[in-house]
Amino acid sequence: MSTIGYESWAVDLAEVGAIYPFQGWEMTMTVIGVIFWIGWHRIQFKRESEHLEKAKMLGDTDKITAIVERY
Repeated sequence: MSTIGYESWAVDLAEVGAIYPFQGWEMTMTVIGVIFWIGWHRIQFKRESEHLEKAKMLGDTDKITAIVERY
């Protein structure tokens, strides 16, 4: 099975052009990657915010603020 549309490699590769898999999908894969990246950051932001809110409820606010500001 070929993902680039060639059944045989018995050609002059200098005239072929791109020989990497899934050629033509570059823009689609880039968009999917950026959406995934932004989504992952959003999920991490929400989880870390929830974690910090729980920590604020458990301990001394001044100590927690000092620790968070240090990092």
